[in-house]
Amino acid sequence: MDNLLSYVDPLLDGAWVTVQLTFYSTILGGVVAFMAGIGKLSINRAIRWLSICFIEFFRGTSLLVQLFWLYFALPILGQAIGVDLRMPPLLAGTIALGLNIGAYGAEVVRGAIQAVPENQYEAAKALDFTPKQTLWRIVLPQAIPEMMPSFGNLAIQNLKDTALVSLISLGDMTFRAEQLRNYTQDSTSIYTLLLFMYFGMALALSAMMKILERYASRWRTRKI
Repeated sequence: MDNLLSYVDPLLDGAWVTVQLTFYSTILGGVVAFMAGIGKLSINRAIRWLSICFIEFFRGTSLLVQLFWLYFALPILGQAIGVDLRMPPLLAGTIALGLNIGAYGAEVVRGAIQAVPENQYEAAKALDFTPKQTLWRIVLPQAIPEMMPSFGNLAIQNLKDTALVSLISLGDMTFRAEQLRNYTQDSTSIYTLLLFMYFGMALALSAMMKILERYASRWRTRKI
């Protein structure tokens, strides 16, 4: 029991890093998802193809390799062109996770927008709405509540993916757990505690996403 208590403080320090990383990367991923998802439906061919290339690239390559490229390879490229492109581990992890979850989220956004009935677009056209007004006043209020369950799943997946940043020496929970294991050789206790900490954080995140889902449903009711 005393051993377990001695592990809690270091793991809680790492948990705070995990929370920050999850929050920042999920927000970034949400912004990227809307930009790429809406861009994929754009009538502008350049924007549409740029969005498609972004989505396919980040869905088709390993998150771990993306993380390593940003943290290890990009600074070397920067040296070659005379620009300092080094990033702190937290920033590199946030960007890698955010872009990755954004690519998957973009398909959620695209699918939800395309699921809005065609007669809604016809009604907006009859009311002489511009495409921008149609998107913000008609389409998104109906599409966003449909996106929320999938976004909740992506947010939880993103939380679990944060463990990868331990490989670039960012002191998250997994990194702290590995340090403790190397020092104590008590793998069973440390990793069991780590499992339950991730589980508890996932439950909390799931509850938050449920609240956002209910808020989005009420927002749709007010907007339509």
